[in-house]
Amino acid sequence: MGIIAWIFIGLLAGAIAKALMPGKDPGGIIITMLIGIAGGLLGGFLGKVIFGVDSIDGFFDLSTWIAAIIGSVILLALYRAFTGRGHRRGHAHA
Repeated sequence: MGIIAWIFIGLLAGAIAKALMPGKDPGGIIITMLIGIAGGLLGGFLGKVIFGVDSIDGFFDLSTWIAAIIGSVILLALYRAFTGRGHRRGHAHA
């Protein structure tokens, strides 16, 4: 797949991950796209390691989208955990 396809999948997978995990997230469309692209790679890697399948076959394959969304959800959860902790440290409680 080309870079444009990865960006498109990343944008949609990141948006779907945000929809599946409601709540306020720091970051805009660029962070969503980066999480989605990295999530697609992570999902493909996990699919290969855990199930022994090549889950990143092509743009229109369902396995590509599922891998990208699952990877994006994992990365979004990690992103929230790290940015949430850093955000709370900066504020003093009265």
